[in-house]
Amino acid sequence: MQRIHLRSISWLALALFGFAAIYFLTSTGVINPFYRITLMTIMLNVIYAAGLNLILGVAGQFSLGHAGFIAIGAYSAAIFTKEMDNSTLGLFVGIAVGMVIAMIVALLVGVPTLRLKGDYLAIATLGVSEIIRVLINNLRDITNGPAGISGIPLVTTWELVYIFLIIIVTIIVCYTYSSSGRATLAINQNEIAAEAMGVSVTKYKVMAFVIGAMTAAVGGSLQATFIGIVTPSDYTFNRSIDVLIIVVFGGIGSYTGSFIAAILLGLLNLFLQDYGQLRMVIYAVALVLIMIFRPGGLLGTWEFKFGSIVDRLFGSKDKEAVS
Repeated sequence: MQRIHLRSISWLALALFGFAAIYFLTSTGVINPFYRITLMTIMLNVIYAAGLNLILGVAGQFSLGHAGFIAIGAYSAAIFTKEMDNSTLGLFVGIAVGMVIAMIVALLVGVPTLRLKGDYLAIATLGVSEIIRVLINNLRDITNGPAGISGIPLVTTWELVYIFLIIIVTIIVCYTYSSSGRATLAINQNEIAAEAMGVSVTKYKVMAFVIGAMTAAVGGSLQATFIGIVTPSDYTFNRSIDVLIIVVFGGIGSYTGSFIAAILLGLLNLFLQDYGQLRMVIYAVALVLIMIFRPGGLLGTWEFKFGSIVDRLFGSKDKEAVS
């Protein structure tokens, strides 16, 4: 119990340190409004990548439907923040509604499709994402069709995104190392053996898929109320690929890798903005080189764990306390 308590304190201390560091850099002008856009993009990409990494890296399900769930959250927040007098309250209501809708859609989609594997599952989830986008495109009375929704109140700040980032990553990591997460990982490693040991394959696959979908909806809500406009063209197949690149670049199954990949790719995009169309070519070449020399991603499956640090610093004391 003492060790678990120390790990919690360590994680909280790191989160507070990160918050203090960003606050200092923004208050002193080092991170100006222009760089703040990159900061927000990085944090939102971490939220998306953490959810997809749970689906892909832990559950072993190759999903290309993340953009659809991001769109659900984005439009939910856009509608409620515009309709309600209190925009901040509207944002939280939009987040809650978006999460519920994403959960329902993920359940309806997950039960039949997660029985598929590999390319078949990828095609099925891609189809679901396109169905969501087409529905948004055609529900003109609710979503304003292809024109999208503009004039969304800008209520999202970097502080709010940072808080949600810490909460979401904590929930996902705790789930991953829980008994349910271990069962999900066992399915990924050997589905037949896990099923023979009594693990409900469909149940745990769907659980991971639902959690990933709900976190994507949260990120979409925050992004919509930061940018101020949403259109169906923002949530195409390319949006899912952008998140997938971060996960693969950092290392499938490594949340630490997703953090680092989101930061590096965000900074790379920032530095290459002056190169116009050549920016995407340089960006693509950099990704290809990384995949050639690091085919498992930057960190592979390695994960930074507070537990190892706590054990090294306080392990002997814990043993004495137990004895």
